[in-house]
Amino acid sequence: MSHKHGKDWSEIKSNDSWAIFKIMAEFVNGYENMSRIGPSVSVFGSARTQPHNDFYQKAVNISRMLGEKGYGVITGGGPGIMEAGNKGAQEGGGQSIGLNIDLPFEQSGNQYIDQESNLKFDYFFVRKVVFVKYSQAFVVLPGGFGTLDELFEALTLIQTKKIARKPVVFIGKAYWSGLIDWIKNTMLAEGNISAEDLNLFKVVDEEEEAVKYIDDFFKTHSLSPNF
Repeated sequence: MSHKHGKDWSEIKSNDSWAIFKIMAEFVNGYENMSRIGPSVSVFGSARTQPHNDFYQKAVNISRMLGEKGYGVITGGGPGIMEAGNKGAQEGGGQSIGLNIDLPFEQSGNQYIDQESNLKFDYFFVRKVVFVKYSQAFVVLPGGFGTLDELFEALTLIQTKKIARKPVVFIGKAYWSGLIDWIKNTMLAEGNISAEDLNLFKVVDEEEEAVKYIDDFFKTHSLSPNF
């Protein structure tokens, strides 16, 4: 490596150290704002889902029912399933929280987020911590890599007991069946998870079933901070 390259590399590393303050500020801002919300449920799913899609309406319905039962709804703040979640929350009279991520495409805060609960993040990992820290349950509708990222983060923390057991509900048996089969027939068969880990989530088709699963869970478990 030439001297020039070495100098460039050290400057980059120095900038990395200063970035820690920006990261800390984002955590502090997120924690301060989210500490004011009541018990809430995260609704995950694709930003690309259009309003005419069945899953958009399912997200609206689930979130409305959760709002009617007194839960807030936390989404990623963007379009698609996230918009549907916030829309349903407002229809049901629940808090409607959006955790926006600054992206070069497809993400801008949707119109159904409560003004005081519209947060913006630069870092995916800070946003994901805030998602998990303040969620009492996780509703997972069809989505892409981001949805899977958030889903497996939650399952990992529950599996390893870093957070208390929380309901995780997949919506759409047909959509998720390939992944669930692979988890059972490959991941479990290889011994990379335990049989009881399959009990950490439930797969349903109907909105009422998802809401009942969450509501029933908290008849025997307390609503509590995650960490």
